[in-house]
Amino acid sequence: MTTSSRYLEAPRRLRAFVRANETSLVVLAALIGTIGGLVVATMSGLVSVLHAALFNLPWGERLSSQANIPPLRALLVPGLGGLLLGLAFLLLARWRPAREVDPIEANALYGGRMSFRGSVIVALQTIWSSGVGASVGLEAGYTQLASGLAASLGRGFHLRRNDQRILVGCGAAAAIAGAFGAPLAGAFYAFELVIGGYTPASLTPVGVAAVAGYFVAHAFSPLPLGVAVGAVGDVPGRDLAIAMLLGIAAALVGIAIMRGVTLCEALLAKGRLWPPLRPALAGLAVGAMALASPQVMSSGHGALHFPGIVAMPLTFIAGVFVLKALASIVSLGGGFRGGLFFATLLMGVLGGRLFAAGVDMVWPGLNLDPNVYAVIGMSALSASVIGGPLTMSFIALESTGNLWLTTAVLVAVIISTMITRELFGYSFATWRLHLRGETIRSAADVGWIRDLTVGRMMRQDLTTVDAAMPIEAFREKFPPGSKTQVVAVDGEGRYAGLVLIAEAHAPDMAADKGLAAILRHADVVLHPAMNVQEAIAVFDAAEAESLAVVEGDGDTRPIGTLTEAHAMRRYAEESERRRREMIGEI
Repeated sequence: MTTSSRYLEAPRRLRAFVRANETSLVVLAALIGTIGGLVVATMSGLVSVLHAALFNLPWGERLSSQANIPPLRALLVPGLGGLLLGLAFLLLARWRPAREVDPIEANALYGGRMSFRGSVIVALQTIWSSGVGASVGLEAGYTQLASGLAASLGRGFHLRRNDQRILVGCGAAAAIAGAFGAPLAGAFYAFELVIGGYTPASLTPVGVAAVAGYFVAHAFSPLPLGVAVGAVGDVPGRDLAIAMLLGIAAALVGIAIMRGVTLCEALLAKGRLWPPLRPALAGLAVGAMALASPQVMSSGHGALHFPGIVAMPLTFIAGVFVLKALASIVSLGGGFRGGLFFATLLMGVLGGRLFAAGVDMVWPGLNLDPNVYAVIGMSALSASVIGGPLTMSFIALESTGNLWLTTAVLVAVIISTMITRELFGYSFATWRLHLRGETIRSAADVGWIRDLTVGRMMRQDLTTVDAAMPIEAFREKFPPGSKTQVVAVDGEGRYAGLVLIAEAHAPDMAADKGLAAILRHADVVLHPAMNVQEAIAVFDAAEAESLAVVEGDGDTRPIGTLTEAHAMRRYAEESERRRREMIGEI
């Protein structure tokens, strides 16, 4: 192995063999699945060590399952932990000013390229955040590190763009399968959220990675993983209709949580606090809530046990639901690292139980099964915030083994996802990208569009003339058929407009006029950094067949030309190429 471009590179012959054989990708996927399972087990173990050391817990117990936490530890550990995390952010900003790319963004914009070092940093930040009790889930760190390792492996073998994206999805599939004890859910998490679609070419590697991640994580994890579900009763047909109502409620709550995180960030930013104080204050707030309900701390694994949680008094359930939502909003809004997956599962369980009790009060005699609606609520709320309706449906199926219940879950998650997209438009991950200025709404590969720029498509052999030249002199210099068009510039070489040769030689055109009389598109230009979609939009708005390309940043000197026909042809060629790559034809 040799080092090249800051990552390890496989020998040339081995790279050629892997690229030429589809089975080789499956072997790499199995390796990534094993690595992903080890990532889940290792990170879970490290968080358990932090909980045992910082909160004085007996080994094997979870923080969120405690009946109470000593007040001093509940306040100081997350408060000081947040302060240390904030200081680490300041130091890191000087060392690595660039923002780290997550698996969804990597596959959507960068062809599956991720930073290994950055992924390790994110994983460590997530471990620390959960370890000091912040109300965040580890799943973001699981998928970041597993996918980052997969991306580095793919780059080492110089994989094709689509294969590289599939490997990133394999890492995420292995991590989610291991964390939730659900291989099908892990695979569909990769298809729906990380790869952006299912194709025959991705089925085998992603499936192999998910199964490997599941077995390895459960073989090596020091504590039980996954979702514990109590026994559920029969699910009559009426529950399908009631599940629709729960899906609507879950979507509204999910949108409120995502908006809440953004609002919390904005309020803390307006306060002009020293940045390290933001996570410190968030940690103190979570600790204060934990005095009333320890279930708000960390990811909520320990609290997520349906037989116990749904049997609690409704006032207790409602209190935990509200406090967990606030703790998650404050933790993420204050700057702690982590995800909302486990948090929304717990809140969905609590919300489903409250929903069932509320329906029984309005319509006595229904006697809704609280376990059934805990499962439906869990899936519906997570589908709203995380996205991936099939992912959530398979978590329910693999946790309960009940197909009819899974049908009710599917109804709820479809309604929840549809309403969230209609009213909000994003999942939590893509919403965070939107706030950074990105426009993507899924992991579907749009990075190639950004790579297909005007600078790459334009012709640089342009011919320029002085815009002050008389038409008679222009005719002598450019007889009919010599060219189609030329670019006119002013005395300082700045773009003035396009001149069509045929229009200059028109019989009704007076020879004594200047070129200024026939200049076209003087105020419409393209820039080299524009992508093909932006360029086509400019052509449409200007109703132009050809436009000049000028330097950006106020410099209007022409550097090339581009025709609408060429831009459309290149767009169609690249679209077809990506389609064929996705279905495995090339």
